Amino acid sequence: MSENKSLVETIADILKSNEWTVATAESLTGGDLCARLIDMPGASEVVRGGIVAYATDLKGSLLGVDKDLLARHGPVTAEVARQMAAGVRGLCRADYGLATTGVAGPGDSEDGPEGLVYIAVVGPSQITVRELNLSGGRSAVRSATVAEALTLLGEVVECEVDERGTHSST
Repeated sequence: MSENKSLVETIADILKSNEWTVATAESLTGGDLCARLIDMPGASEVVRGGIVAYATDLKGSLLGVDKDLLARHGPVTAEVARQMAAGVRGLCRADYGLATTGVAGPGDSEDGPEGLVYIAVVGPSQITVRELNLSGGRSAVRSATVAEALTLLGEVVECEVDERGTHSST
């Protein structure tokens, strides 16, 4: 990443130059991730859209997350994050789906301890899920999740360019 460019600008440049797009599926970040992506000029060229599926049942009905998985393990798992990213990628016809799910707090919940977060990127040739264990309270967890999700997206798209150069749109 260039010292003079923000992470979001770098991601946008990579996406634009390869004619790739991204869509977000968010739970604990409540739309903050998509908002951060669309802060940049020219966002309409690369951001297809975003779904905030805060309620567990919406992860199934809107994003296609397996309802049995949600019933058995709850919404805060690596597999749920992966399915959210895959679901929004397909729904929005984007090259990359980016998802967040976790427990922002305050305090622990039946779904896990405060700060347990999963972020996922699903692209044309790569699926990456990362577990985070964050601290600092609700606002800090949400903010750190957005930053980590953007970092992961940047890593994935840079890897795609390094490995393949370009790929065809979805």
